[in-house]
Amino acid sequence: MKAKEIAELLDEPACEHNKKSKSGCAKPKPGSAAGGCAFDGAQIALLPIADVAHVVHGPIACAGSSWDNRGTRSSGPDLFRVGMTTDLTEQDVVMGRGEKRLFHSIKQAVEDYNPPAVFVYNTCVPALIGDDIDAVCKAAQERWGVPVVPIDSAGFYGTKNLGNRIAADAMVKHVIGTREPEPIPGFAHREGIKVHDVNLVGEYNIAGEFWFVLPLLDKLGLRVLCTLSGDARFHEVQTMHRAEVNMMVCSKAMLNVARKMEDQYQIPWFEGSFYGITDTSEALRGFAKLINDDDLTARTEALIESEEKRIREELNKWRPRLEGKRVLLFTGGVKSWSVISALQDLGMKVVATGTKKSTEEDKARIRELMGDDTLMIDDGNPKELLRIVKDYQADILIAGGRNMYTALKARVPFLDINQEREFGYAGYDGMLELVRQLTLTLESPVWNAARSKAPWESSVAEPATVGLPLTASNEPAANDVVEA
Repeated sequence: MKAKEIAELLDEPACEHNKKSKSGCAKPKPGSAAGGCAFDGAQIALLPIADVAHVVHGPIACAGSSWDNRGTRSSGPDLFRVGMTTDLTEQDVVMGRGEKRLFHSIKQAVEDYNPPAVFVYNTCVPALIGDDIDAVCKAAQERWGVPVVPIDSAGFYGTKNLGNRIAADAMVKHVIGTREPEPIPGFAHREGIKVHDVNLVGEYNIAGEFWFVLPLLDKLGLRVLCTLSGDARFHEVQTMHRAEVNMMVCSKAMLNVARKMEDQYQIPWFEGSFYGITDTSEALRGFAKLINDDDLTARTEALIESEEKRIREELNKWRPRLEGKRVLLFTGGVKSWSVISALQDLGMKVVATGTKKSTEEDKARIRELMGDDTLMIDDGNPKELLRIVKDYQADILIAGGRNMYTALKARVPFLDINQEREFGYAGYDGMLELVRQLTLTLESPVWNAARSKAPWESSVAEPATVGLPLTASNEPAANDVVEA
């Protein structure tokens, strides 16, 4: 990828960074790949497309160190679970065999798995030695008649966020608009309801949470052409250009998809979140507003009223056990504000939130939810997190998996909120799951046990014969047999 193309991806007109600086997002700096390189970002953005063969062109460590580290789920195909790599070695680099290995790797993927498409991810080593993956992918596509999509995402290009944009740009250039969606049965009507086509961009179906949302959209007659990329299929990505509305689901990473589709196909878009009752309702209203269908608007309000009443009745059973609990939320990006709304719906108080990967717009939303004097954490080292837990008397730390052991060693209740989690929290029913997990964590008897003194730390010294009958003098009784 040329420097000019990287600069164009960083200079995103729809991003708020452009409002503050003519140069757009910050340029990559040495060491800035810490926390995820461009290759990692590109791969996790597209890996949830479940029926595609994902081939990593590079040393095996690139694939082995990052494969499937996002807990996305599929309702059907599982080809995305199969790790594929060209496994470049020193001999391949010295002898210039990188392109040949890639061509044969594509051949093996096509012949063994018969995928609808092959995605090829470029990494640092082949990028440095000059392998032309575009040419190889074009030749392979002509040879086997299967779409082969090059994703030039060498890790040294920049951060994970840039990799997300590189992957999104590849979809716009090579995939979106190459197929028409299937016609809707019944002349675009279903049971008297007009069906509208929509896309969700930046929805990864973590822990299957999109499946909490899909039934709501189905009730409204909103057909999801594609979720880019959670539980998606290649043919769905191809049809995204026919949607009436795009929703950016809690993600700035693929903002260029929404903006370019608006430029090329005149598809309006909005940003929303499915975390919490309030945000879920607002997201549903966002579709109705942009589609501008009076019947859809009326049905949306009726559905929201019904669902909110149902879910609040369910939550009222749990509220006394959570209300007033103090939360330290340390996550990144849009979750730094979207999860706050969900916790406030439960009557909990967020004492501080992390903003390490948050944009200025994210921070503005945090202030709107928590007030101007809210504590925003940029430094997430363990010592600082534990200091805040103590100073602000937090009852629980909600953060990513890497902070779990920090919390457990300090005997602080912990709940995983990031991509490695096992439970989905989106939509109205996702709120119930969030409540269950919060309650289970906070009320676990392990915390009282862990914080109490050990038996040997009690004021009365315990003898070595614990469990045996003792006399008043703490000595074994005369008629007891003490075994070694």
